[in-house]
Amino acid sequence: MYLYNSATRRKEEFVPNHPDIVKMYTCGPTVYHFAHIGNLRSYLMEDVLEKFLRYEGYNVKRVMNITDVGHLSSDADTGEDKMLKGAKRENKSVMDIARFYTDAFFDDCRKLNIKRPDVVEPATSCIGEYIKVITKLLDTGYAYQAGGNVYFDTSKLERYYIFNDHDAEDLAVGVREGVEEDTNKRSKNDFVLWFTQSKFEDQALKWDSPWGVGYPGWHIECSGISMKHLGEDLDIHCGGIDNAFPHHTNEIAQSESYLGHKWCNFWMHVLHLNTPDGKMSKSKGEFLTVSLLEEKGYNPLAYRFFCLQSHYRKSLAFTWENLDNAQGAYNKLLARIAALTPGEGGIDQAVFDAQKEKFRKALGNDLNTSLGVTALYDVLKAPANDETKLALLGDFDTVLGLRLLEKAAAKREADAKVRASASASGDIVITGEGDPAIDALVLQRAQAKKAKNFAEADRIREELKAQGIEIVDTKEGASWKRV
Repeated sequence: MYLYNSATRRKEEFVPNHPDIVKMYTCGPTVYHFAHIGNLRSYLMEDVLEKFLRYEGYNVKRVMNITDVGHLSSDADTGEDKMLKGAKRENKSVMDIARFYTDAFFDDCRKLNIKRPDVVEPATSCIGEYIKVITKLLDTGYAYQAGGNVYFDTSKLERYYIFNDHDAEDLAVGVREGVEEDTNKRSKNDFVLWFTQSKFEDQALKWDSPWGVGYPGWHIECSGISMKHLGEDLDIHCGGIDNAFPHHTNEIAQSESYLGHKWCNFWMHVLHLNTPDGKMSKSKGEFLTVSLLEEKGYNPLAYRFFCLQSHYRKSLAFTWENLDNAQGAYNKLLARIAALTPGEGGIDQAVFDAQKEKFRKALGNDLNTSLGVTALYDVLKAPANDETKLALLGDFDTVLGLRLLEKAAAKREADAKVRASASASGDIVITGEGDPAIDALVLQRAQAKKAKNFAEADRIREELKAQGIEIVDTKEGASWKRV
């Protein structure tokens, strides 16, 4: 199994630190608002990675944080706290906001068939861990106090930039244009570990510490939570590409300075979901959530299918037309699977093993989900009985997470009820693989037969045959399949 490592900028063979477990950490949401579908692309692809690791026989322990304090509106440690911003927006307490949007996030994950991590830890529950780490960083000279805050001193590192090569001048004050300089910092690259003073109104959540009453900086949270649950080393750390700098860069700096050794072997970053106007965000354009997709008539699993058709290290262009195409393709796939007959023959083990090996190679090559989706269609075209095909599709779907057999079985049952009802009333019933254009032609042929226009019926049959469509007439109606 090979994964692209953002820290080394190359694909490397994945070998876990410990033979009995893979330690995986995922940066979780800041729960001040609903997650948009761009955020959820990262969690979806991380879900596929975890499921594939388990598919390959690894025992995985995955930990995710919930940021419910300390994430400021600028990653440069300035601006309003996002949680406080959400509380003021809705006239609720910070913790009420955190609970509501945490539940909403995991409800979205449920709809997208994203597995809940083994450990989910709110940042507010680990204050002792942060104080422990910060205390040692101060004692060893990697941190300093200034203006009431505690800062990490990046000048003490041999190498600070891990994921991109920067010159010091590339990082203008506070990283972003228009951000006021924090004059407490010795260097513009230093970052806050603990706040007792900030440049905005009084913070809602505060705790006692050796440096005064205050709250943790955003970056220290992931280090503290990870070490609490996964110990002193990580196999894989995941997140969106926008977390690579400064968040993940700062995590590495403080964690390795605290531990005195390498902390994480593999870094996986998922690229952005883009709209025609650029990177998707909560602050511009239509706020695209899973609930909005449902309101517009889309199945959330069609969005999952849409994401799987692209590689996680490529930016993905979102348009409603692209989502329409994905939903249409997903529905056709379900219809083709629904047309298979369960229990038809035993499993052909030779075919099963050969097809499974192709799937494993696709996903094992840096999680190539687009080839994983192609493997589904290869199974449908394979010279095998329906039982073998259904077994393969179910096997692959333990990784892809499209609920294929479950949804296809529901469609098969619904189609059977329609056929039975139509047969009783004398109506014409058409069943097939979910292609409206083909359905229309098959219906025209059935109507021609009913009107005893056999010449027209034969003409349509030949037209469909030329397209590789076989029609089967039964007493319930007409069905069709590609051959």
